[in-house]
Amino acid sequence: MPDSESVQRGLAHIGVTVSRVVERPRPVQVNRNQAHLLGIATGAQATLIERTHYDADGRPVETADTLVPADRWDIEYDITLPTSGP
Repeated sequence: MPDSESVQRGLAHIGVTVSRVVERPRPVQVNRNQAHLLGIATGAQATLIERTHYDADGRPVETADTLVPADRWDIEYDITLPTSGP
């Protein structure tokens, strides 16, 4: 899945300004096709991450789903917050 910065740059190239990104991780059990693609057992646990980029008007402008086998990956969010001046 492309990172948000590369999506933001790509959309800026065509005049779209991304103002926010929403990621929704949720646990799922993989179906037969997903299991085959991931090389895991049908019914195994995975995390589905649904990511949507929105423009300044709140319009969704890009979306991607990533399916991560639960027993192979840890999902970590490192969020840098803006600092306020004195």
